[in-house]
Amino acid sequence: MTPANARRSNLNFSMDKIAHIYIMTNRGNRVLYTGVTSDLLKCAYQHRHGTVPGFTSRYRTHKLVYFEVCGDIRHAILREKQIKGGSRADKIALIEKINPDWRDLADDFY
Repeated sequence: MTPANARRSNLNFSMDKIAHIYIMTNRGNRVLYTGVTSDLLKCAYQHRHGTVPGFTSRYRTHKLVYFEVCGDIRHAILREKQIKGGSRADKIALIEKINPDWRDLADDFY
């Protein structure tokens, strides 16, 4: 396999991986954090337990209130940017469409 084919092969593998766009919030639902991940369970665990330093630990965005499944990471990143570019009202409408009670969806995983 040539280096170019190897790169293409690795690229195809990573692009075929399922990705998730998600929104986390804190206890009072005041802070909204939008992200993208290839491992939603691990990501939700890390948020919930504050294992990653930074914004999510500082603002305690421990509650998963929204997620979407995407076929590939490129689409997920574009969708994440679209959501992040929207207003807070747009994000709230998105959440309330599938999760009107703002319950922690990660509870379904654990």
